[in-house]
Formats: sequence, C-alpha cells, structure tokens
Amino acid sequence: MHSAYLLTGKPGTGKTSLIRQVVNDLKDKADGFYTEEISTGGIRQGFRLVTLTGESAVLAHVDIKSPCRVSKYGVDIRALEETGIPALQRACREGKVIVIDEIGKMEIFSDKFRQIVLDILESQQKVLGTIMLKSDPWADIIKQKPQVKLLFVTRNNHTQILTEIRYWLAAFQR
Repeated sequence: MHSAYLLTGKPGTGKTSLIRQVVNDLKDKADGFYTEEISTGGIRQGFRLVTLTGESAVLAHVDIKSPCRVSKYGVDIRALEETGIPALQRACREGKVIVIDEIGKMEIFSDKFRQIVLDILESQQKVLGTIMLKSDPWADIIKQKPQVKLLFVTRNNHTQILTEIRYWLAAFQR
C-alpha cells in the first residue's frame, strides 16, 4: 500500500482545494502546510505558505528580491525553512498525516526541504500533498518512488479523487 498520495495536474484544477477539503475531514490528525495566492485587485502578486496550525509566511512575491526566482516571483527560502519545515517536522513527531502543498519549483530551491521530503517518504508515514506536473529531475524521482501514488487532478474528477483519498485515509482516522 502507498504511504504517500501526491496530487498533480495543471494549475487551476483544484489540487489545493482538494487538500483543504481532506484536511477539514482530518481536523487535528494532520499537520503541515498549504500554499495560497496573494492577490491585489484580482492580480496575483505572490504566494503565502500557511501551516495547519495557522502560522503563515510569504513564500514568493513580485516584490521579493532573491536569486531564487520562478517567473516574476522572488522566492524567500527562509520563509519555507522557518515556517513550513517545522510544521512538517511536528507532523512527523506527532504521527499525523503530513500535508505538503506543494512540492514545486519554489520549494525545491531549498536543500533542507528536499531532504525532509525524502526523509518523510522513507518514514512510511501518511503523506498527502501536491507535486509539480512539469518534469524536473528531482521531482521526477519523487514521483517514481514506490511508496508514492500519483493522482492526476482535472476539473472533472474531483469527486473521484476525493473519494479515493478518503478511502485511503479511513484506516488512519480510527
């Protein structure tokens, strides 16, 4: 049986929305983080990392000056390492479902993030996350790990994906 379910798909297909629905079901049995857009006047300005305990940090923004860049966004690796990684470590220690939204271009700039993802996958703890669709040498290794089940999300298969994730997690929730 797979210990990690990773959602992938094109931007805007609702991967994070699915994660948040499942997290709602799990209540205090999950920890980790998700990302959300920062918008001003309907224009995306960046991305915020939000832990399941309510902490947040700006992960990427058009105004961040950083050598780590994805498109027009400067990436603040420190925000990920000081807010996101501790949430993942806490989930591991407490034996909770580990939520990682997402394993993407911005996050994999961090060596510490890449290492904790590998450690978590090797631990066989339950992981629910999202991973970039586009090919990337490191992300492709994660996608091919035997403990990972990759679920391709479209706008039309949310109910099916949600049902499959809930079934997978049912044993953990008891």
